[in-house]
Amino acid sequence: MKKLLIQGQNRLEGTLPIHGAKNSVLPILAATLLTDQSVLHNCPRLSDVDAACHILRHLGSQVEREGDCILVRSGNRGDCCIPDGMMRMMRSSIVFLGAIVGRWGRARISLPGGCELGPRPIDLHLAALEKLGVRIREDHGDLDCQVEDQLRGTMISLPFPSVGATENVMIAACTAQGETVIKNAAREPEIADLAAYLRGCGAQIQAAPNGDIHIQGVSRLHSGEHRVISDRIAAATYLSCTAAAGGDVTITGICSEHLSAVLPYFEEMGCRLWVTPGAVRLQTRGRLRPVRSVRTMPYPGFPTDAQSPLMTAACLADGTSMFVENIFESRYKQVPELRRMGADVEVEGRVALVHGVPRLHGAAVCCTDLRGGAAIAAAALAAEGESLLSQIEHIDRGYEAFEENLRRIGADIQRVEEP
Repeated sequence: MKKLLIQGQNRLEGTLPIHGAKNSVLPILAATLLTDQSVLHNCPRLSDVDAACHILRHLGSQVEREGDCILVRSGNRGDCCIPDGMMRMMRSSIVFLGAIVGRWGRARISLPGGCELGPRPIDLHLAALEKLGVRIREDHGDLDCQVEDQLRGTMISLPFPSVGATENVMIAACTAQGETVIKNAAREPEIADLAAYLRGCGAQIQAAPNGDIHIQGVSRLHSGEHRVISDRIAAATYLSCTAAAGGDVTITGICSEHLSAVLPYFEEMGCRLWVTPGAVRLQTRGRLRPVRSVRTMPYPGFPTDAQSPLMTAACLADGTSMFVENIFESRYKQVPELRRMGADVEVEGRVALVHGVPRLHGAAVCCTDLRGGAAIAAAALAAEGESLLSQIEHIDRGYEAFEENLRRIGADIQRVEEP
């Protein structure tokens, strides 16, 4: 079993380039099913990306990787079934549904995570696809999807600006007959990146000033080449690590505009920032100050994925910070592990009060989820003594070469093998 051994309280200094966005490359990989061939650049090496490539190969595509470039040649096998084991490998695997029905007019997939149908976010995906003409039936834990004639454009108003539901509709509507309008669509940078890829392959997609997405269906998409945007959540995570452990770090290869909702909180904590369009430098100055209130919201609000790492920095602030989680119900899973390291955090429903402590101490801790795992690693970097972090496969889902990047800026961290 692989674990991370972290010796804390090493000042972080240096320059760190940020890899491609996990939340961008996954829907783009799914959308390659609609093209003959796609060349994607700046693709991070993540276990979730590997899982997506595995699904593509199962669906008949040829997938080759060289460095950060992935070449996908779609096949004509027409295998529209994704087995349960593959669906469980990647939580966002539902994004393949729109691509499969858009390519072959039918699909059979297991419910992600093996859960049953009910009032949960996946219902937004299914209801939207049904409006495009997909007939969806649950059959022994699988979703059996059929298009009677052809996907047909329509008006789809999402009750919540779900990123995944917006992506599924965008992909499926590209080759539907007529125009599709997505109202209350998600506005995340990853949505714009998916649209840029699809337009590069011949799709007709436009975003209106009010945020509506208009898609005029075309008969087919052609081959394309695209560079994936940088990962704004990875950028926010490494900035949070620097704020917690102390240091002077510059992150490069980013679009700083994508971090516009996050950077003000580092300034509120007393960090000094230098911001250019493609880089952010963060320098700590003494003990951190608390943040008054962090409320997660759909973009352009504060991203829910950045909440956990920022909370770690708040654990060491001189005062009390408040976090309000408005996107997911179970976003505080990291709190019990932070408490094991000496953090003082109270959770009541969607609200967490973080009472800053003078110091954290090393401990044997485990990753609870992807972003929570990164937050716990950030705490270990700031803590006195040694920490052993287990279940790091969560971190590998979303951070390329995590420990190597941290060593690059001065962290004492290594991956070890334990029985």
